[in-house]
Amino acid sequence: MTELTGETLIAGKGAGTILRVDDAISFWGGVDPKTALISDPRHPRHGACLTGRVVAIAELRGSSSSSAVLLELIHAGIAPSAILLRDTDAILALGALVAREMGYGDLAMLKMPSDAFALLTEGRRAHVEGPRVVLD
Repeated sequence: MTELTGETLIAGKGAGTILRVDDAISFWGGVDPKTALISDPRHPRHGACLTGRVVAIAELRGSSSSSAVLLELIHAGIAPSAILLRDTDAILALGALVAREMGYGDLAMLKMPSDAFALLTEGRRAHVEGPRVVLD
């Protein structure tokens, strides 16, 4: 068991297996809001499902509409259980914040230090609560 600490962007808790997304992705045009699948056919993780996963994202790119896509995922009940970012992204965090304010649910989002982000291995189980990430 390994315990890591990140910076809380959106407080919450969640658990699931890690889906690691190392190549830059935009939720707008890159994630299908109806299925939670990575829909960009050029992305190496094309077809991967975000639902119920702890998604570790190295780099986000793109649109201010990414927050709307995340909001739709949360509202539909098909969002990741938590999102761990290597770099802070206020636009994506806005989607989770609006979802909370609208009563759609919580989605924990943390910014992880680079050394901790490197330990987020694909398929490993993670438990996120507050700023803590516990890896099984």
